[in-house]
Amino acid sequence: MRQVTVLLFLIVACFSLTGCLFNEKAVQGWDIDPQGATTLSLNPQGQIALVASSTQGLSLWDLHQSKKLATLGWQDPDHNLILHSAFSNNSRFAITATAQTFTVWDLGWGRALGLWSIDDAIIEDVAIANNGEKIALALSNNKVLYLNLGTGRRLEFLGHREKVNSVDMSANGKYVLSGGSDNNAFLWSTQTGQVIYPFPMKSRITQVALQQDGRFALVADSTKHIAIWDLKTGQQQSKLNVKLRQQIISSARFSLSGDHVITGTPAGRVELWSALTGKNIKRWQMSGRKNTRPAATLVYDVAISPNTTAIAGTSAGLINAWSTE
Repeated sequence: MRQVTVLLFLIVACFSLTGCLFNEKAVQGWDIDPQGATTLSLNPQGQIALVASSTQGLSLWDLHQSKKLATLGWQDPDHNLILHSAFSNNSRFAITATAQTFTVWDLGWGRALGLWSIDDAIIEDVAIANNGEKIALALSNNKVLYLNLGTGRRLEFLGHREKVNSVDMSANGKYVLSGGSDNNAFLWSTQTGQVIYPFPMKSRITQVALQQDGRFALVADSTKHIAIWDLKTGQQQSKLNVKLRQQIISSARFSLSGDHVITGTPAGRVELWSALTGKNIKRWQMSGRKNTRPAATLVYDVAISPNTTAIAGTSAGLINAWSTE
């Protein structure tokens, strides 16, 4: 009887403390690079992947047709590791970055539009607007650098007091959402540099994301607090009901409608949430490669496709898709 009681206690603990039940297995998977990825980005529809590895450089993949579209190669002549990447909202352009250089790519033509360098800081994150000219860099020197590569205009956002960890940009390039180790996120104008809304959190910010229509913003800190903010009012819309202690997310994206948000963690956990209520809807677990230590399961990026498929790509060079129905 005592053994049964202990077993029941462990089962209840598993349900209540860790949320350890995961949903069905992936409906489709792609093995992009057996050597793993140094960065991986999905376009907003989850149909195209931009993958960088330490052995092959940068490549572009069509997940719908399960084929490589282009081998873009290395960002610079020295073959420095590509550590960050992001698509524009319309998927025409992308930005990639090493520790101190960045490149903008015209994906329609499969070519680089230029190579630029940063001398006084380390690049922590990148974002790019639809026209491929307006970009934002999160930097280790407490700044966010906004550049209009077409006009040469440069603006340094100085609102953060510590390293900036995450950055996102509106499709038209007029607004930037940035989050730093100073426990603060800010939505600010790239035209004036003025803060529109501050989003204070309880600990360092690990991830920020903008909904494409400017409806919501997601801000996540390092102590499992993940808030959805209404950008019309500046008020908190919901708080994601995270069960795991100290859960950190490494990626996040809103659905095209803005009603849902998908997140990924450094431990390979992928979750679907209601952006309106914060309720957890589904969760899945990415697997690492066999015979690798440690198992490489850092979720670099996530997306929800128009047919309501959840997609995630990891540092193992693997991409999985699951049904959200």
